[in-house]
Amino acid sequence: MRKVLVSIVTIIGLVVSSNVAFADSAKPGQSMTHMKTAAGVASTLEAAGVILYVQGGATSAVIGENVSAATSQVVFHIPVTANKAGVQHTGSNIIFFNTANNQYLTLKNPVIDLAKGVVSATVPQAGDAKVDILTITNASTAKPKITNDKKTKQRTTAYTGTTLVLAPGVAATIASVLGLPVGSLPDGLAFGTADVTLYSKLK
Repeated sequence: MRKVLVSIVTIIGLVVSSNVAFADSAKPGQSMTHMKTAAGVASTLEAAGVILYVQGGATSAVIGENVSAATSQVVFHIPVTANKAGVQHTGSNIIFFNTANNQYLTLKNPVIDLAKGVVSATVPQAGDAKVDILTITNASTAKPKITNDKKTKQRTTAYTGTTLVLAPGVAATIASVLGLPVGSLPDGLAFGTADVTLYSKLK
């Protein structure tokens, strides 16, 4: 049953993500994020019966033979959304789903704050508390590539290769909410990388 669910999620993700490129052009004040988990994260979660995906306009897909392969990675395409209080992906949620007991953890409307070096999200299972879920380990050294398009009067600011790890205590919280044994996920787990693109008016 678990493999069937994973296959369905993968197929849906591949089909929908293939259509992202045909979306309307980005406009000033919007953003796009491409996130990829580190090799081993997907298989670590799958071994515990947990699959990782996104919802609410974002899409996910698996790179590699299957989700349980040691080198497989989950890729998130978080579409163009309003840029408020950092890069806030309104309506796009990251889900950890335990197929063994149907328990899940929702990371709602993740906000990327490069200045603080964190990714925070609202967690409904924690009373809608806003929690720092990921730490951006190279935030202080991340240098953007800026492209000015005079024709469209738009500036594109792109950050590539920002590295992400689970913020302190988050691994234990995920395990607790999903009903996993204590220590199932290591604290500070290397989660992956993210590329962030911001669009603004060219003055």
